Amino acid sequence: MLLIIGFHSLSKGEDLGEVFAIYFLHPKINPILWPDMQPYILGIDIGTGSTKAVAVTLTGEALGVVQNHYPINSPEPGYSEQDPLLIWDAFVKCLQEIVVKIGYAPEAVSLSSAMHSIIPVDKKGIPLSPMITWADARSENIAQGLRDSDQGEEVYRITGTPIHAMSPLCKLIWLRTNKPMLFTQAHKFISVKEFIWFRLFNSFQVDYSIASATGLFDILKLEWSAEACTLAGVSADKLSRPENTTYYRDDMDVATAAMLGIPQKTNFTIGASDGCCANLGSHTTGPGIAALTIGTSGAVRITSPNPVYNFEGMTFNYLLNEKTFVCGGAVNNGGIAINWLLKNFLQKEKLLAADYDELFNAIETVPAGSDGLIFLPYLYGERAPLWDTKSSGAFFNIKPVHTRAHFLRASLEGVCFALYDVLKIVEDASVNITQVNISGGFVSSGVWTQILADITGKKLVVLQPEDASAVGAIYLAMQVLHPESYNRLTEISGETVIEPNSQNHERYSKLFSVYKKLYRDLKDSMHLMHDLDI
Repeated sequence: MLLIIGFHSLSKGEDLGEVFAIYFLHPKINPILWPDMQPYILGIDIGTGSTKAVAVTLTGEALGVVQNHYPINSPEPGYSEQDPLLIWDAFVKCLQEIVVKIGYAPEAVSLSSAMHSIIPVDKKGIPLSPMITWADARSENIAQGLRDSDQGEEVYRITGTPIHAMSPLCKLIWLRTNKPMLFTQAHKFISVKEFIWFRLFNSFQVDYSIASATGLFDILKLEWSAEACTLAGVSADKLSRPENTTYYRDDMDVATAAMLGIPQKTNFTIGASDGCCANLGSHTTGPGIAALTIGTSGAVRITSPNPVYNFEGMTFNYLLNEKTFVCGGAVNNGGIAINWLLKNFLQKEKLLAADYDELFNAIETVPAGSDGLIFLPYLYGERAPLWDTKSSGAFFNIKPVHTRAHFLRASLEGVCFALYDVLKIVEDASVNITQVNISGGFVSSGVWTQILADITGKKLVVLQPEDASAVGAIYLAMQVLHPESYNRLTEISGETVIEPNSQNHERYSKLFSVYKKLYRDLKDSMHLMHDLDI
């Protein structure tokens, strides 16, 4: 038995629990107690439906994953809100649980987060109303008016953010117009990551990446845009102080550290948005390579030294760091559309892994193109490249030959068509894309990934099967703390490649032209049905 005896003089503000955490829960500080334990960095991805913590060592070994969920509320049609305190609780639980699971504390924590959220808070960082999420559509009329104005394209080019109801710019205009008392009362308007950061360090700070997705940030000057802020009706002091994505702090107060179960001097890197982190985590930083992610929603992104502008399709231009842009487009209807399909076509109340297996097994016998059945997947409106919250889903060309399996396959194809639509716009505005690095839960399905390869005609590469956003956040911390480990881990090896079937791609190309035309033909009818609200 090994008996370790030591003495520590408590300074003002310290307590015994914190001293224990410092001296006994960290292998770099106490190598005698943890001789075989490798230091690790914790990437925490604060998502729309859950927060996930991923622990990775400096040699790339995954030590553990924990995840905690929270609800999304829709008190009125078009509203999408969440309680930020529930998200904070999930964040705390993730950190506490991963420390217990692994047995010792991380060397560093780095953050990834969903974009476009807005929380009005008071001076103490206390929310004055529920958080408005990216999916909230209440400001769509404001966004449409701004898109149609002379000022619209100028603001888009300054900020790089598509003019849409998701944008905090439009949300702020809505709040100023419809909730003037709340708007005036707010000390700051912050995102969910800034809310977490404030509770960690009692400081209003925002990374360049999250700031660049607000529609309020000058992505070339790296400061809040006077033009956009004037349009929103806020001054820069109503917003957090911008920091680079590798900015870090290690000065957490004793009580917070003790509550989290980590040493007070643990490094916290502010990190970036989930999309930008996913590009980094999936090794998508070179020319001619795109990242494609399907989660609840979906996105196509490239990494570029310059913004890629397209006002009609409104490609986004978000910052990975002060010199690197992540450009692309996001769709509303990814996994969420498939979940709708499973619940209704397969009559599943609670979705399990076996339900997805049933879906993929059912569609394997259906030929590419689903015998001419086409699905427009706009169940929840659409962002890129339509930017139309009034759009809706539709099946077209239904014939007696079509079975349930045809509808299932056509739905997967429709989601892939939507992402291909974005991919082509990004490619046309930038460089030829020869490889698409894919991530998200869908990569575990050989059927779905092959459909995507055949529709796009591109080589797909699975580099980070899941958790690319959390891993990207880890890489941002490594760039500063352990650059040699970062360089070693980002050397690509052992990837899975999915090659397109040329015959299937030719068939899908013909169907894609019909898919594109269908929205144009049905747009007026979609809007009419939306306005009828029946």
